Amino acid sequence: MKKIIISKLFLYRYRFVIGYIILGLAFTILLITLPLYAQNGLSEAEMSSATSSYYLGKNGILNGDLVDLPYRLLQKFSVVMFGLSTYSIKLPSVIVGLLLGFLLILLLNRWFKSNVSLLASCLIVLSTPFLFLAGSGTPLIMVVFWPTLLLWLGSKIQGEKRPRPLYCFMFAIAMLFSIFTPYMIYFAIFCIIFVLAQPHLRFIVKGLPKLPLALVGIMILAGFTILGISVFNHPETIMELLFSKGFHMGQFFGNIAAGLAPVFSWHHSLENVFLAPLISLPTFALALIGLFSTTKGFFASRNSIASILTVFCLIITGFNSQAVVFFILPFSILIAHGLKYLLEKWYGLFPENPYARISALLPLTILFGLMIVPGLLQYIYGYRYNPNIANEFSDKLSVIQENLTDGYLLVKEDFDFYKILEAKSDITVIDEIGEMDEVAVLGKLEAKSEQYTLSRIITSPMRDNSDIIYLYTHTEKVEGE
Repeated sequence: MKKIIISKLFLYRYRFVIGYIILGLAFTILLITLPLYAQNGLSEAEMSSATSSYYLGKNGILNGDLVDLPYRLLQKFSVVMFGLSTYSIKLPSVIVGLLLGFLLILLLNRWFKSNVSLLASCLIVLSTPFLFLAGSGTPLIMVVFWPTLLLWLGSKIQGEKRPRPLYCFMFAIAMLFSIFTPYMIYFAIFCIIFVLAQPHLRFIVKGLPKLPLALVGIMILAGFTILGISVFNHPETIMELLFSKGFHMGQFFGNIAAGLAPVFSWHHSLENVFLAPLISLPTFALALIGLFSTTKGFFASRNSIASILTVFCLIITGFNSQAVVFFILPFSILIAHGLKYLLEKWYGLFPENPYARISALLPLTILFGLMIVPGLLQYIYGYRYNPNIANEFSDKLSVIQENLTDGYLLVKEDFDFYKILEAKSDITVIDEIGEMDEVAVLGKLEAKSEQYTLSRIITSPMRDNSDIIYLYTHTEKVEGE
């Protein structure tokens, strides 16, 4: 009987390729359908983002309206192309989320062995905070996207004896666009200081060809020149890029406490757009193991960067509590370190016993199942049915689109947002009532209510404020009938 050699089996030889393909397909399908089954409605931040993006014009850009410019241009294109809807508002984050997920997978695969990077990628891209970012129609996802892109490009430059000029050029372009996202100026400065302080990276930079270095220098200089001109003409721009609108230093430690609250709240949910806990207890424990495992070789560039990024995360969280989502990046690196440590310890116990190694598959499968599946279920059902979270989102837009096809819609709050409906529908949005036969009111009609008779109330399944639209008919028309 012919002896079976496991290493020559097709499934064994291509196990990581098959694993990445399955992960990529599941991740892509999940993100594309994400806005359909989670976050039942839009938050105030999403409505504000869609409004500012839609009304972004050439004059605004020339006048210094540069904050979150790349994301807002993408969101403007989405809303103009597909009309105002929950999906079109969230679509830019879905697209950026897909890119971010694949960048995280590529980055971890660049720094760790395939078995470690595959498992760590599953934990990160299928986690609650990552899915929240990819399903939220705000520029917040860019705070994670730009550093991840820059780190991956930096790893492509660092890992080659003769780096391709294309990667250097892409790094410069990414650095240029990133500085228009809040707090990324700090990250650009952090990258420069880290390269100068890290001996290995300093040696690599000195050995780079002159052309890539010149390209990077010119692009970065051009970006800061554009930013400098904008700041000179509009000083408020730099405040939004460095801090956040309305920030003062007395809020710093309070913002850190508010930002970390959903990270460590494992037993209850908070009145916040973040579903607590943001990270499960087993995943957090795995990241702690990774943190301790890096202390031995802390000054290696790959080891120290996760700890330094964690400190960077705390700093920007002090400026804006929602910036705590940046921890996705250092946590993904620490989780990979934790997995690497655990697998090495297990294999070290049985260096010559293949059966003992294979026996680790069962507990690993159970462990990862208990970490991933509950997280997905928590995200899908938590944002819909957790009262502290669900009330942070409004389904008014979807109720309007499901029940109104034409006619007048009277809006008192968020008028500019709902006015966008006119571009792709027959609805006319007004802020004052006139002499019209019928009118739909987003809320109750107060002025001239004696001239109109309530004919219908349209509600939503939300717990509070479920009466969304009041349909009124002019009294004379009712009497004439």
